[in-house]
Amino acid sequence: MEDPPLRSPDRVSQKTFAFLQEILRGYGPLDFTILLWDGTRWNPGPGKPNRFTMVLRHPGALRKMFWRLSELSLGEAFIHGDFDIEGDLQAAFRFGDYLRGMHLGIKERLRFSRDLLALPSHHFPPPGRKAARLHGAVHSLQRDRSAVTYHYDISNRFFELWLDRRMVYSTAYFHDPAEPLDTAQERKLDYICRKLRLRGGERMLDIGCGWGALILHAARNYGVEAVGITLSRAQADLANERIREAGMERRCRAEVQDYRVWGEPGGFDKIASVGMFEHIGRSRLGEYFRIAWRLLRPGGVFLNHGIATGPGADASGIGASFVDRYVFPDGDLYPVSLTLRAAEESGFEIRDVESLREHYILTLRHWVRRLEERMEEARRATDEITCRIWRLYMTGSAHAFETGRNNVYQVLLSRNDAGRSCLPLTRADWYS
Repeated sequence: MEDPPLRSPDRVSQKTFAFLQEILRGYGPLDFTILLWDGTRWNPGPGKPNRFTMVLRHPGALRKMFWRLSELSLGEAFIHGDFDIEGDLQAAFRFGDYLRGMHLGIKERLRFSRDLLALPSHHFPPPGRKAARLHGAVHSLQRDRSAVTYHYDISNRFFELWLDRRMVYSTAYFHDPAEPLDTAQERKLDYICRKLRLRGGERMLDIGCGWGALILHAARNYGVEAVGITLSRAQADLANERIREAGMERRCRAEVQDYRVWGEPGGFDKIASVGMFEHIGRSRLGEYFRIAWRLLRPGGVFLNHGIATGPGADASGIGASFVDRYVFPDGDLYPVSLTLRAAEESGFEIRDVESLREHYILTLRHWVRRLEERMEEARRATDEITCRIWRLYMTGSAHAFETGRNNVYQVLLSRNDAGRSCLPLTRADWYS
């Protein structure tokens, strides 16, 4: 690797570049630019790609990034403005993967610690969103409500800026990578209704209904009575406002309620859960499926749509989770095999499993682009830190799906009636 130019006589700049040379020793050809607070620049070699620019905003940036190196320390340094990525943020995740895979010996750790201590440390984060601080037993009713409120009750306007017009906060379903997000999200809603084989007069429950897109679509287009539940008051209020505007109050509604205390055993013909499964928790999987089974009538069908870890996932990582602290507190991902086993043990028959991984990559790219295009409005709706959190989180999620560390599955489950599934022989009606 070429020596970085040390145009600046500043001693801190020199120490910063010396530290980066050590860190990047095993990285391979430098494919991005490093720009310091004083204008000193380290460019890739002639003819080499330049995928993005990493900007260190102040002399203490490296200490914030690499002291106790972890996904969390890097994420916090980014959202607090210690460093920035100009250009393609997703391209920077290759460098993040490299750091994630570093295995330092004791001597290297001591040397790096000594070098970092020689750098300044003073820099105070700007005002804005803080890390989640939850209390009580994990996945208790009150703590889960606090976790959901932390994520969703930011600002409905913020989510409106970059979601589709129905505000569907889960993967779309594309026929063509170039088609609009609105088209693909409407198709996803309809695809779920087709998988459930909704029929006029049936009762449907949507666990984790978000802003009400699915219940409104199902009631309007399939003639069902649809109930959605969420732990977010902001979501429920907007969902019911949209339902009233559509004149569908008699056919669907959203309520602030936890699925664990919902009554009506056997009260629903069909249940959907789309994008809330990540909040359940590994320890609650069995309870979750047993409750869904109990709420269904015999012959009923449950569609569970959730993110899972892929076969290439590395749970060890390099420390604490940024997403857990700033995005989805108490969220939990696990292999789809664990999900299927818990469903079967609760009495369900597994009828279909479909991966939509590539669809989520496309969806997340839409979301990131739309957020970046309306960043000024997003800052006015929330604050700088919140906008940087979501840009980092969604870009990182796209990378996780693209590399196979994450996947997303729709699992169709049946509560059989004396052994009869009440389902057709083929999937042909899903696509007609």
